[in-house]
Amino acid sequence: MFPVVPERALLELARTEGGPDTLTLLVRDQDTRRLLLLRAVLDAAEAAGPSVCTAAQKARLREDWALLTEADRLPAADARFANPARARLFHPLTGPWARSCLRGLDAAPGPADGERARRLRRDLAHFSAIAAVVAAGAGIPFRTRLTARAGVLALPSLGALHTARAGDVPVDVTCAEGRLVLRQADAPDVTVHLESGVGAWSGALAWTPAHALPGLTRTAPPLPLDDLDPYRELPDGPGHGNLRTPLALDDAERKRWLQAWSGTALALRSGGAQRLAEAGALLRCLVPLETPPDVGTGRGSCSATRREAFGGLLSSTPPDAVTLAATLVHELQHAKLAALSDLVTLHRAGPAARYFAPWRTDPRPYDGLLQGTYSHLAMAAFYQRRALVGGLPDRDWAWAQHARYRAQVGAALPALVGSPDLTVRGRRFVDEMAATHERMAEHPAPRGHVARAQAYVASARALWAQRHASALPPSNG
Repeated sequence: MFPVVPERALLELARTEGGPDTLTLLVRDQDTRRLLLLRAVLDAAEAAGPSVCTAAQKARLREDWALLTEADRLPAADARFANPARARLFHPLTGPWARSCLRGLDAAPGPADGERARRLRRDLAHFSAIAAVVAAGAGIPFRTRLTARAGVLALPSLGALHTARAGDVPVDVTCAEGRLVLRQADAPDVTVHLESGVGAWSGALAWTPAHALPGLTRTAPPLPLDDLDPYRELPDGPGHGNLRTPLALDDAERKRWLQAWSGTALALRSGGAQRLAEAGALLRCLVPLETPPDVGTGRGSCSATRREAFGGLLSSTPPDAVTLAATLVHELQHAKLAALSDLVTLHRAGPAARYFAPWRTDPRPYDGLLQGTYSHLAMAAFYQRRALVGGLPDRDWAWAQHARYRAQVGAALPALVGSPDLTVRGRRFVDEMAATHERMAEHPAPRGHVARAQAYVASARALWAQRHASALPPSNG
């Protein structure tokens, strides 16, 4: 069922690149996996006992799926945009929703049954909202009852209704002729007018429209800047540090995003044409995050990706276009390598955290080291390309960034290349990464930047060894 990755594509990706065919292969595979995940939700619901998923909930799930299926058969009203049903199901934040559903449906009975049941009710209610949005986008008239969550009815890609009462509130929805009428008890009706692609407007103060940035290129559709979806929050755990607070944008923050975004395509292109191409092929939405206090000022920012949200990128408000472009380059490598790892087993290393990574103070597992080295290799290439462009005002800064990233990659590569846990294809992959790193020496950074970068890595290694000497493996020493 899943495609075979050709050797050419494997080596392209190992160089942190990827032509159109390679990127299309990754995207189609991830979309297929999303459909299988949704099928798993339906199957799990049907198989669940009545104490987990009631007969009424199952019936509503079937009704919502039937509405999606009807919309899927209709052509898009605007040729610039994908089939509305598929586009919504492939939206990155549908993935975390589906995973949350499966946890609620598959979990064994236990002390948290009440909380799990409440969360599952909200998850299934959100699927009803997804189905309503898809049907509205396809021009299908309908009447349905949805449920607001904690006083907010989120209609993905359209906006959100703030209900008059707090808590979980029923909202009756009527759709006809490109309009939604949202009716709740003890409050005026809210009429919402659909727009093409992303967003819907209303004169009611209770309605907050979804926002989007202009297409990255002239022919690209708008890119959702999603600060409304209830599934945009990062999960708890050490993998994302303190990046767990999504940001609801005000007008000032939205303008800052738009200002940075307006120069991002040019900044990406200056770091290599493939950087703009991969962003256009892989990026499906941006999710604003609050900036943690330890990020600092200037060009500081924080960002993340989620494996279950392919195509989504979470980021604090970028200070400028170059920073946003670099964030896209960095995070999209994580998306590419995660998608490749779904298709190809690169290694069989365990989860033990014992490897030195110059960009972290804690030991890393082998897979984490591979992910970090891969993204840093792309950053080294991105800044080298920028530094080689004549006339850039920040050329010296780009050389400094290139030297630092390249030195960090050079310190991590021995552990990757020397691992006995690599598969045959994994060894081809990391060997090509190493060759890409070596080829960068053809255009070296100024010696002062190289010396400072090497000193930085040496200091990081010494400090790490003091803290974690017993965990330092011979291949990474």
